[in-house]
Amino acid sequence: MLDRLKSGVETILSQKELTVDDRLQNLCEYLKAEVPYYDWVGFYFRNGEKEELKLGPYAGAPTDHTLIPFGKGICGQVAVSNANFVVPDVTAQDNYIACSLTVKSEIVIPLFVEGKNIGQIDIDSETPDPFTEEDERFLEFVNAGVARIL
Repeated sequence: MLDRLKSGVETILSQKELTVDDRLQNLCEYLKAEVPYYDWVGFYFRNGEKEELKLGPYAGAPTDHTLIPFGKGICGQVAVSNANFVVPDVTAQDNYIACSLTVKSEIVIPLFVEGKNIGQIDIDSETPDPFTEEDERFLEFVNAGVARIL
């Protein structure tokens, strides 16, 4: 199902007349609109040399979590582990930062540029346990495209 979105992702990322932030914003909005269980889609990036993540472009409800220390929450853990993190049930996670009471599950995929973890794509879902290996592979594809424009 997600493979059908790849050409749309490529089209959005290739719009060189737009800024990188505008392309990422459009990408977030596209993914949120096209995947029924992607209720919040956003990027977090390393905040300079600080051991924290800073919220970048996103689509969905506003969040208070604009800065996340490394190690804190799912996003902060991915900043340290450099590994995909799929959370089928957020209530089962001790180190979870709740963005909304309606969020049931989350997937975070690290974004690498020249082998360095510089950020991540974060997706919250109000659907319990919707994320599959297909989501992981698709979001790795998305991040590889994003890495090319950064």
